[in-house]
Amino acid sequence: MQEEKNALQAQILSNRLRKRDKHLRKWARRTGIDAYRLYDRDIPEIPLALDRYGDAIAGALYERPYQKDAGEESRWLALIKTAISQTLSVPPDHIFLKERKRQRGKAQYEKQQTENFTQDIHEGDLIFKVNLSDYLDTGLFLDRRKLRALIRSGAEGKSILNLFCYTASLSVAAAKGRALLVDSVDMSNTYLNWAALNFTLNGFHASRLTPERLVRGTAWKERLSSAPGTALPLCSLIRADALRFINGAVEAGLSWDMIILDPPSFSNSKKMRGTFDLKRDYRELISQCLKLLNPGGGLYFSANTGNFCMDANAFPHADIKDIHTQLIDEDFKGKKTPACYTIRRR
Repeated sequence: MQEEKNALQAQILSNRLRKRDKHLRKWARRTGIDAYRLYDRDIPEIPLALDRYGDAIAGALYERPYQKDAGEESRWLALIKTAISQTLSVPPDHIFLKERKRQRGKAQYEKQQTENFTQDIHEGDLIFKVNLSDYLDTGLFLDRRKLRALIRSGAEGKSILNLFCYTASLSVAAAKGRALLVDSVDMSNTYLNWAALNFTLNGFHASRLTPERLVRGTAWKERLSSAPGTALPLCSLIRADALRFINGAVEAGLSWDMIILDPPSFSNSKKMRGTFDLKRDYRELISQCLKLLNPGGGLYFSANTGNFCMDANAFPHADIKDIHTQLIDEDFKGKKTPACYTIRRR
């Protein structure tokens, strides 16, 4: 009985994937995209998220709301993987499925394997390095594709700060949009090295800059004066706890034209002082970032946490606009995507 049920679910998924891939492949080819979301828990009994990256599939099995025998789950997953391979003509060793449990802080970014199955993925004329095998996330958030395009379109001639930058795909998009300078901040050396690769793939050089040097007034003035005379934007990678970096930058009187703020929903990293909870701490975080904006500057704020509700009254001197519906691309229609706002100083 269970084998028949598993076989039926594999067939249902196969039919769904065949239809979706046929539709999305045409759209992706037309728009120059190599990676897109194929399936996202469309069928409750099949709690998977599946993304196509060229000739490979990366996906996650979400926790079920009920207990299931581990051996039975393993047999079911093997059958599902076979169905994916046969339906999409993807070799089994190019399919990477991981179990996605409820994560806190940086846990979703920690290394899980050492296979190092990487690809260079195109998004129009942008190129990003992804790792499909070793981490829960691949290094590129596909649901932020339109945000990358939006930031790129408004970056020309501006100084930009990307906080919690991860692999800096948003920073690269800003650089491609002819930004004046782009500063990217993250605590992880692993992801800053990955960010450097992404800059290189797109024809830019990103140098390491210590937060101590950045907050010195003379160093800041030197960077601003040298940037306009360069053919390419001045790109810097800064290893720092973003929360402490923000406070230090406020004290030093630094400012940028555009700030990208995409914090974790929760963090208790040993590199941080205390804990961070987005729902609890976002007001103070945004208030501090607004102090770093030049007159007329704008903040892009993302909240990838469930049931997030922005208290606009907490920012009486700012104009706030919910833009998350504008960022839903073809492969995410009907799917839940992170909250996203533009916040501008009056």
